[in-house]
Amino acid sequence: MLTSIELCAGAGGQALGLEQAGFGHEALIEIDGHCCTTLRSNRPDWNVIHDDMRVFKDIAHNYKGIDVVAGGLPCPPFSKAGKQLGTEDERFLFDDAVDIIDVIRPRAVMIENVRGFLDAVFFDYREKLKGQLRALGYETEWRLLNASHFGVPQLRPRVVIVAIERKSWKHFEWPQENPHNPPTVGETLYDLMAANGWKGADAWRDQADEIAPTLVGGSKKHGGPDLGPTRARAAWAALGVEGRTIAVDAPGQDFEGMPRLTVPMVARIQGFPDDWKFAGAKTNAYKQVGNAFPPPVAKAVGMKIREAIQAGNRLRRVAA
Repeated sequence: MLTSIELCAGAGGQALGLEQAGFGHEALIEIDGHCCTTLRSNRPDWNVIHDDMRVFKDIAHNYKGIDVVAGGLPCPPFSKAGKQLGTEDERFLFDDAVDIIDVIRPRAVMIENVRGFLDAVFFDYREKLKGQLRALGYETEWRLLNASHFGVPQLRPRVVIVAIERKSWKHFEWPQENPHNPPTVGETLYDLMAANGWKGADAWRDQADEIAPTLVGGSKKHGGPDLGPTRARAAWAALGVEGRTIAVDAPGQDFEGMPRLTVPMVARIQGFPDDWKFAGAKTNAYKQVGNAFPPPVAKAVGMKIREAIQAGNRLRRVAA
């Protein structure tokens, strides 16, 4: 089995996707305690390190030879909501990630971030990052991937950065998008909405006939248990969902009005399996889900990275 470590692992969306793609995790580094509890409770055998990634640099040498370094580095430096401060943002961790990659020298790297990473204002930084990775022996590409193209019932455009050692780079190709649209919100959540016998569940399912807008989890400084700013809440309302708060339970039998989503509902929209549980109270649990990288997208990219590494391995054996 190929091996990996996960930087800024969050609630495990990317890690779960890479596990499904055939990677075994040697370590998952995460600074948030609730996320660490989530990771440990779902995967007791994972080596979850509750620490700052910048502190982890001091012991990164213990993980030399890992096949993949992956991570969901903080988004606010590139996000319009975070004022796009880039390298001036205190949450900017890309240079620290490059330092860790330099020490470990994995076969490949996979980093996800927000669409803002591709904005023109960050052109110079993107070229700098590519140069840093090229100096370490990697070829690098990034691509904007929509979660809805990989079976997730949500828009959620995310930038995925892939770097692979030069000898294996020619074997990498981006995953193909699904030929059909994902299920609608109504189709995805009907059984959960009807779980308490809600009489209006059928009518709600028929109204919620599109995929979801992008979920917003909020940062540590901003955001709460809601489905996003005014525009996002309006999009949810068109689907018959009250987006101002998150519910504890599904609607009761005689409920009237627009239902709210529960954490398990949001998790399913994000592409998590139903048995993946999130630690903490409603607000903390929702933020973990809302900030996650959809596992199906991570799996799709991870499988292509695995194929490239394995193809490179075969060529090495033939050459030997």
